[in-house]
Amino acid sequence: MEPSGGKWDMFIGEYTHTVDDKNRISLPAKFRKELGAKIVVTRGLDNCLFLFPHKTWKTISEELSKLGLMQADTRGFSRFMFSGASEIDVDSQGRVLIPDFLKDFAKLQTTVVFAGVHDRIEIWSDGRWNEYKKHIESQADMMAEKLGSVGIK
Repeated sequence: MEPSGGKWDMFIGEYTHTVDDKNRISLPAKFRKELGAKIVVTRGLDNCLFLFPHKTWKTISEELSKLGLMQADTRGFSRFMFSGASEIDVDSQGRVLIPDFLKDFAKLQTTVVFAGVHDRIEIWSDGRWNEYKKHIESQADMMAEKLGSVGIK
């Protein structure tokens, strides 16, 4: 993800927002500039949604297209990502309208959490996020040790 100035930025942080009465969600102000006016939202892993700037999605889709058709797992994962993807316009107030099938997938209701995860933003229902966060926080030491054993410092 390269903004117009040419320097590398990434999505980091956690932000809680509410869904308005017209089912729109306001994007965190810190993310808006990097996202641009058109984004892609798709089903993510762990029952959240993945939100990408259009340019990043193009790169990801090119990589996914290289996986080929010969293995069931790669076909299934490509279907999961592409069939669940929607291009969405960001309005002048920084709000987006998430399609109902994606809201249903992620169980989004009144309150959502945006989690910046390097080159993507994850959108979680607040309840699921809090459960997931407790789990990963309790496993952080073990995960760090495992990553260290494969050479990540």
